[in-house]
Order: sequence, then structure tokens, then C-alpha cells
Amino acid sequence: MRQAVPVTQLRPGPHDVSRILGDLTASSGTDREFLAHAELHLPRLHELFVRLYGERSDGLERLASLVDLAHRSWAERPADLRALDRARDGEPDWFESESMLGGVCYVDRYAGGLSGIRDQIPYFRELGLTYLHLMPLFESPEGNSDGGYAVSSYRRVNPALGTMEELAALAADLRRAGISLVVDFIFNHTSNEHEWAQRAVAGAPGYEDFYLIFPDREMPDAYEQTTREIFPDDHSGSFVQLDDGRWIWATFYHFQWDLNYANPAVFEAMAGEMLFLANQGVEILRMDAVAFIWKRLGTTCESLPEAHLLLQAFNAVLRMAAPGLLFKSEAIVHPDEVVSYISPDECQISYNPLQMALTWEALATRDGRLLQQALERRHALPEGTAWVNYVRSHDDIGWTFADEDAAELGIDGYPHRRFLNDFYVGRADGTFARGVPFQENPRTGDARVTGTTASLAGIEAGDAGGEDRVILAHALALSTGGIPLLYLGDEVAQLNDYGYRDRPDEAGDSRWVHRPFRPVQGYADRMDAGTPAGRIFARLTRLIDVRRATPEFAGNELIPFDAHHDSVVGFLRPGAAGSSVLVLANVGDHAVHIAPLTLSGLVPDAVDLVEGVKVSLRPGRTLPAHGVAWLRVALR
Repeated sequence: MRQAVPVTQLRPGPHDVSRILGDLTASSGTDREFLAHAELHLPRLHELFVRLYGERSDGLERLASLVDLAHRSWAERPADLRALDRARDGEPDWFESESMLGGVCYVDRYAGGLSGIRDQIPYFRELGLTYLHLMPLFESPEGNSDGGYAVSSYRRVNPALGTMEELAALAADLRRAGISLVVDFIFNHTSNEHEWAQRAVAGAPGYEDFYLIFPDREMPDAYEQTTREIFPDDHSGSFVQLDDGRWIWATFYHFQWDLNYANPAVFEAMAGEMLFLANQGVEILRMDAVAFIWKRLGTTCESLPEAHLLLQAFNAVLRMAAPGLLFKSEAIVHPDEVVSYISPDECQISYNPLQMALTWEALATRDGRLLQQALERRHALPEGTAWVNYVRSHDDIGWTFADEDAAELGIDGYPHRRFLNDFYVGRADGTFARGVPFQENPRTGDARVTGTTASLAGIEAGDAGGEDRVILAHALALSTGGIPLLYLGDEVAQLNDYGYRDRPDEAGDSRWVHRPFRPVQGYADRMDAGTPAGRIFARLTRLIDVRRATPEFAGNELIPFDAHHDSVVGFLRPGAAGSSVLVLANVGDHAVHIAPLTLSGLVPDAVDLVEGVKVSLRPGRTLPAHGVAWLRVALR
């Protein structure tokens, strides 16, 4: 006999949606604006819930509860943030503007605390920032907390940095200065000290299924047949053992416990944390480790279809209660997977790890072909989305290019990655870099690279091309389309901080070498052309100013340009008025001349935007070693 379907089970079709909307309409506390949001986005959220939780008896109950949560959050949303929502609705491509410029920093290392960040707002305006990403700042365990990526509370700021009230006030100050606040949202896992984790281990009602906990090794062993170790130096496999002998899923460090999103109560709880932060004035959430958020036996448990459905469902919830907020994807995976997370209905913006890695690859090999290839075939994005282009981040550099792409150029991926690791940690002939290996495996040679931009580019080593490489790398991030992102301090040529080795909580993680404290002397020297800091700052801020005044740099459209030199990366950024900007970057150690014939498809009269002068293309164009040109041109 077939079991009766529970009355609360989700069903395909409009019935559940009509019922929930009817309840909203009947409620005297529902305002018209929220009801309009719900009518627009609830059908999509319902469809996603059916696909994720349609087999659960509590699916409809959880969906209705989630809509009520969004309704209450909207009612509490400050008036100025509602006004921002409306403004963003009228200008949905605001983040694609040529005036966008991001900065990222650790609060404590850059400014001591949130009050120190507030004191830096005049400098941020001087630099031209419109987007400020503050690295993890929530309450986390004492000692090693993976740089704050083990969150113990999403509603409390680390007391050493300030309070949630200070964060909300800072967000308002930044907003008045034209700067959007960005924070990390670590939602694959919590710390083992989080209230949910403690209740789950204790078996508290409602929390038993918040994490993936097993009584013995049977299921962990089955899962680990197909999952990979992320931090083998910390623990083997994907699970760690609890004090009582049970096993809990921990993809990353042993104190970071993965949440169980197969339970819709976890989804609702995490949506509540997102909505809370949105109402504090956070405008962009960096969605951390998006590839890992769904588990299925017999798979790698990475980038599964349900991971996308979860992100889309969170997106739909936020569109109802905080429609001006954006999601930023962080997926350091195969290029095909990276782009799969990017859409207006999932993550509107995304890190561009391929361009970052291949910029460094090109500088090491003095060959721009792999980067050129990536710009030709892997740069395009759906309308209404954008890349976040960066030279380096707080994290290590992994060589995420596709082996099949490299093979087309006669490059064998595995030995090439080993060469790049050796090059950037100073073990290869001809290296200019002073990087440090991260998670190096002596048996396999696998590793990633850490180091500040200046140290990796050659400034620390005193290489003559070091400063030019720093400018070239940033010039590419500024011109390829999307939001360019500066690691603050790199604009004044900050070097590696080897002092991390003497700090016990950091000594085991070489990534701290490129998370230095604010380079006070560098900032003091930024107007002194006799120092590396002064020269880098002057040249980089000139590029920023030019970008801001160049409408062709808005949006994401890019047309490859073959300069007929392996060392030259070239592309056109078309504008609305018929003009284009031709970008040329020579990653080689020697000057090259681009022949008149190569440029013959362009009107010969051009403007060098960086130099601010008219130039003729009739004799061709010479690019110095590590040189960059931004030329406003017209097609014949």
C-alpha cells in the first residue's frame, strides 16, 4: 500500500506559492513593496526547494517559514538600505562601471580595528576605492582560526576588532563615501565552537542533523573513496574524530565542521545570518568555498548540481528581502566550473582565478600565449555579471589552468606546474621571484605559491624589471573588464613578512608571509619618487585615474587582438561611441616592435591614454620589456 503524502510536502506547480502568497496578502503587516518582491521571486524559490527538498515531509513548512523570515527581515531593514535597493534596481549594472575599484585587507593588520578602518576612509577616497572587502572579522576560536575562516558567530564581530554596532556604523560611513562594504560569508562550515556545532554534538533537538556526524568509520570510509584531502598536514581524509569517538565531516581544518545542507533547517538558519548582515549594511557577500557545500556518496562532493541550486535559492531569498545585495563566488577550481557559478540568478560577480594565475605564468615564462588563449575563450560572461580581477589575494596561487588548453600550445600541465612552483619559490634558473611554498608535498612535488606582489615580481630580489612587472600585472587587472581588486599595501610595494615564522599561531601556515601588517613606511614614501613605494604608487594611481575616465573599460566585452609576438598579450575594449581601447602588454624581458601591418586595421591616429598624448600607428608601435600601452583607437 502506498504511503500517504504528508500534507506539508512540497509539490511542483503553483499551489504552494499561491498558498504562501495568500497568507502574505492576508497579513496586515505585509507592505506592498515586499509583496511585489515575493510575487517576483517566490516561484523560483519554490521550484528550487522542490528540487532540493521535495522528498522531505517538512519541505513546505520550511519554505513558508523562510518567507516569513524574509518578510520580518525586510520590515527591519533600515530606510537608507531600502533606498539603496531601489537605486540598484534602477541601475542593475552599477558594478560594471569603469569607476569601480576594489580594495581588500585584514582589519587588524591594516588598521588595528574597525575604528582604524574608519580613519582610513579619506585615503580610500584618495585611492579611488568604491568597494572594500574586509577579510574575516567575525568571532572565531582563539589561536589558529584559519585566518578567521572558522566562524563561531555570524552576529558578533571578533572583540579584538570591534563590535557589530561599529561594523554597521562603518558600513554607513563607507556608503556615504561611495564605497560598498564586502565581507566573507563562510557558509560551507562553522567553527567547532559555534552554538550550532555545540548543540549538534550534544544531540539537542533540532540540531542533530545540522552537521554530518557518523557513529563509526563505515560511512566516512565510503565517502573518502572519492573525496580529496584539502589540508593533509592538518588531518587525513574528509573527517575528524570527536572526543566521544564519533566522526564529523571537516573538509578543511579539523576545527571547521561542514554543515549539512540536505537539511532545510540549515538552509533557513544560514539565510537568517545572511539577512542579518545585509541589514547591517553589507552590500556584497563573498560566498566562500562554494564548490563544497553539497555532499553525495560516490562523488568528489565538489561542484555538484545541488551546490548551484543552493546558491540560487539563497539568491532568491535575498532578492526578496535585500535586493540590492550581490553574491561574489569564490571557486578555485577548473575554469569550466568557475564560470558555472556566475549568473544574475546565482553569483553576480566572481573572482577570476584563471587570469590571476596566468598573469604570473606569463611573467615567469615570458610567454603570453596561455593568457591570451584564456582571454579569447574563457573571459566571456553572461549579461549582468562581472569578473573580479586581481593580481593576488590573501590566499595562495594555484595553477588552475586547464590541461587541455595548455596541451593545444604544446605545454604538458603537470611538469609546467612544477616549473612554476619552482620558479616562484626561487628554485629555477632565471627566477626573479621570492615566494614561499604552501602545502608542499615533497613526494609528489605538488605545492602552491605564497608571496606579496612586489616579492613575487622581483622588487624584493632587486631585479631591474620588478617594478614594471607589478604595473603590468595591475594594468591587466584594471583593463580586462569587471572589478579590479587591489590587495591594500601592494600599491606601495609591500614585501613579504617573514616574521610570521616567529608567531606561533601563524608559523605553520606560510600564507601569512603575504598578509603583512600595514606598510607604514611605504605609505609615508608614496609621494617620494626616489623610492619603490613612490614610483609604484604614482604609476598605479595614474592607471586608476585613466581607467575611471575611460568608458570603454566598463562592462566585460573583450575582443582578442593578435600582436604576432608570443610575449605580447593584446585585446580591444570596444566603446559605445565607435571607439575602442587597444591594450598591449609585453610580458617579455626584451622590447618588441609591433609591425605597421599588424595595426593596419586601425585608423593610424590614436591617443596614448596613459601618457595623455596623440600618437601615430603608421610606423607601428614599440613596447619596452614589461611595457603596457592603452591606446584609444578607431577601426577602419
